Amino acid sequence: MIEKKELFDFVDRAGKATYAGGGKYEEHPERHGFIELVYDKEPPWYYRDSYTGHSRSGGQEVVRVNDKPVWWSGYGGGMVEGKESMSHETFDFLKKALSQNEEDFESLRGPHEFTDGDWKYSYTQEGDITDFYGYEEITYKGEKVFWHRAVGGILNHE
Repeated sequence: MIEKKELFDFVDRAGKATYAGGGKYEEHPERHGFIELVYDKEPPWYYRDSYTGHSRSGGQEVVRVNDKPVWWSGYGGGMVEGKESMSHETFDFLKKALSQNEEDFESLRGPHEFTDGDWKYSYTQEGDITDFYGYEEITYKGEKVFWHRAVGGILNHE
């Protein structure tokens, strides 16, 4: 059985090395019409983030150990209607927020709060790496411009 802390630490490193860290997109994604990022620097551990859409999107993260899926997360949401023109700036800020760590909070997205100028990120999460759901939101000058819901946990094949 995989240790919870080992799994969380791997997911955290992989997430920060891929989307949040400006990782390289796969040239030939496994899923047609999806954008995919892979972290495969720590065999036998393997991480894939696969999403589709832009201003409104949905995706899935999967961790495999020895090619067996052991953890997943699904997420979706996007820009508030009428704010789509702010998507590039918003996603740049989202990447900054997702790169942050918060002591004593094993977040599967970003910190509870992160502010940079007029931008503010907030995230709430119930549960931990084994079984969680969360909600993140970005505001600009106090007005909500983006949101995502996330859910996930360990996979049991027995």
